[in-house]
Amino acid sequence: MKILVVGSGAREHALVTSLKADESVGRIICAPGNAGIARDVETRNLDSTNAHAIADLASGLEVDLVVIGPEVPLVAGAADAVRARGIACFGPSAAAAQIEGSKAFAKQVMDEAGVDTARARVCGVMVEVEEALDEFDAPHVVKDDGLAAGKGVVVTNDRDEALAHAQACLSRGGDARVVIEEYLDGPEVSLFGITDGTTIIPLEPAQDFKRAYDGDAGPNTGGMGAYSPLPWAPPTLVADVTERVLQPMIDTMRERGTPFVGLLYAGLALTTRGTRVIEFNARFGDPETQVVLARLASPLAQVLSAAATGTLGDLPPLAWHRGAAVTVVIASKGYPENPLTGDRIEGLDEAGGVEGVTVLHAGTRATADGIVTAGGRVLSITAQGESLAQARKRAYEALDCIGIEGAHHRSDIARAAAPDA
Repeated sequence: MKILVVGSGAREHALVTSLKADESVGRIICAPGNAGIARDVETRNLDSTNAHAIADLASGLEVDLVVIGPEVPLVAGAADAVRARGIACFGPSAAAAQIEGSKAFAKQVMDEAGVDTARARVCGVMVEVEEALDEFDAPHVVKDDGLAAGKGVVVTNDRDEALAHAQACLSRGGDARVVIEEYLDGPEVSLFGITDGTTIIPLEPAQDFKRAYDGDAGPNTGGMGAYSPLPWAPPTLVADVTERVLQPMIDTMRERGTPFVGLLYAGLALTTRGTRVIEFNARFGDPETQVVLARLASPLAQVLSAAATGTLGDLPPLAWHRGAAVTVVIASKGYPENPLTGDRIEGLDEAGGVEGVTVLHAGTRATADGIVTAGGRVLSITAQGESLAQARKRAYEALDCIGIEGAHHRSDIARAAAPDA
């Protein structure tokens, strides 16, 4: 099997790493990739936001399967363009990807599917925003209706901050909208479901850390770390969410004439009133993918290909490695507001030599003088261990090997779940 992976982050590096371990895969190409991915597989230049460029590359390479990592090309119709060339694609159509592209659309589908979520109001002008903030009271949850690279949500007790974020979202003009929601208490969980539009197979749950600094302080980011499994989660969580959330959403999308094929990501809150959906994404999440795929023992290519070709129901149950996985993200100085790039990265080989550790690249670039930073989130240090404590210890041991001037990371990833690490 020849596979094209689209994207350039640590999520795509994790996908490539897992696909390489599948004996059914003969060749992997990643476009555009990054410096770390280029060490492992062939890479090609590509504007990954251009749906037709993705389809042209897939057709020219004569691949058997295209796996689209980021949300932007999916919302832009990349999966549609690839399928129009007769090539199997893991990723939803543009119409189905609106589950992430528009939070208002997602709320509408959840309502039709009978899925429990936060009460919300969709606002197009500031007067409506002020009324909604009054209705739901603090903490205030303000979400950009469109794509925002994981940084479009503000949760705050400060009404002025909530109003300022709403104003910034609406200032784009056109059909810009914001969604004001009631706050959902309780711990958050990420649960992925791989689907062919009819059958959906849940993966193992993970928890990620969105805030930039220890103790969940600082601004929202694309994610600063993750771990799996979740020893504190109810043992019936995956089965319950699959039955009450994932399957109803897939059934409703199909009935609406927009079947969802690919990865449906449910962001959940385990509230005092039961499990509620915070949001849906239309692709593998980052950094949760890094830990979930590290634990997956089943051949990934076969699972993704079955989803893309409508045969997911024919697969045996997924197999999982024992133990746990922890990912810690190293970010550039100034991330997320104003990340600096071009700083040399030291210690990559030393970090990768720590037992159980894989160094997954995100914002990196190769130069004549070595590998340098090229984005906000630079590396995902991903460690496996027999226990969560061991995985956490290995991740931070490897992280200590890395040198990037001014870089920062959180020191508390999985600490509460593995206090003895």
